[in-house]
Amino acid sequence: MSGGVRIGIAGAGLGGVAAAGLLEKAGFDVVLFDQAPAFSRLGAGIQFGPNVLKILATLDGLDKKLEEISCLPDYWVSRKWDDGTVMAKIPLNAERERYGAPYITIHRGDLHQAMLDCVSPERVKWGHKLVDFTDDGQGVTLNFENGASEKVDILIGADGINSRVREKIFGLDEAVYTGWIAHRAIIPGAAAKSLGADLNAKWWSADRHIVCYYLDKNEDEFYLVTGEPAEWTSRAGQLPSSREALREAFKGFHPMVQGYIDATDVVTKWPLKTRAPLPVWYQGRSVLLGDACHPMKPHMAQGAAMAVEDAAVLARCLAELGTKDLERTFRSYHEARKERATKVQSISNANTWLRQPEDPYWCYGDNIYDLTIE
Repeated sequence: MSGGVRIGIAGAGLGGVAAAGLLEKAGFDVVLFDQAPAFSRLGAGIQFGPNVLKILATLDGLDKKLEEISCLPDYWVSRKWDDGTVMAKIPLNAERERYGAPYITIHRGDLHQAMLDCVSPERVKWGHKLVDFTDDGQGVTLNFENGASEKVDILIGADGINSRVREKIFGLDEAVYTGWIAHRAIIPGAAAKSLGADLNAKWWSADRHIVCYYLDKNEDEFYLVTGEPAEWTSRAGQLPSSREALREAFKGFHPMVQGYIDATDVVTKWPLKTRAPLPVWYQGRSVLLGDACHPMKPHMAQGAAMAVEDAAVLARCLAELGTKDLERTFRSYHEARKERATKVQSISNANTWLRQPEDPYWCYGDNIYDLTIE
């Protein structure tokens, strides 16, 4: 039974918010903690495929609300870096009935706000950075940087690649820099349209790429995000960059790409890091999801999607198997998710997804509600 079971979630990113909404809907007493002082429209672009929209449909029809504000590309287009030759044209919304839901591109902040709206506001505690916790076998005591403490029955670590929950359970190990950075920028949609932009495209060379897509239904904002080899010595998670740095990195790319770069204003860069897969995602009364247990390079646009899938399967396991035998419940969750999450992590890190014609149904057509939980 869910009544009276208090679940604390560390991290109010997309995975944590999804877990909060789904667990609250299932009748659990949920509290969501995040170190940020308040919500802000952070980030830039994100793509959510049909596999995730099927989950969001269970949160007060959130899929329909997102469809009203997002861009809905019919195809993913892979282009050759120098002459723009189409290497692959993969159906997205052109086959939405086959996949079972739409494919959206949207500003991450707008998506985050829409998902937060599905969680009761009193359940979200901003300004709570988890610094330590103690599991006494009966519950988990959480200690925060602001001096507050909370007692919960279950702790979910949805606190990202540098997860404090993961560190406390499995020990401190640094995330590994992959040797790649990503630049990102938003340009006016009108500038992209004037260049004849695809709705959703990736330009590939042998050792780098640039992904480009609109962020809203009206196509007012157009997002650029790259992947390229570079040194990174800073401990910062993000640094300012420049139009000039983009020009240097993508010298010789097609004139359309040069036009995108010319239209940039604010440009940032961040290091792409990863970790080896964990052998197990839980210990005692604590359990991990998303980047806390299987971080990946963003080359499938499925990192946040895997976190939401984790959240949905974990919510099902807790609701259907109960909380009296957490070892069994968490083991079932891990067994239900590990193969798929590891496969996506591996393909994403390899950066081969949709470069050539292929059928992405195994990814987009998946529905976690078809899983048998046992």
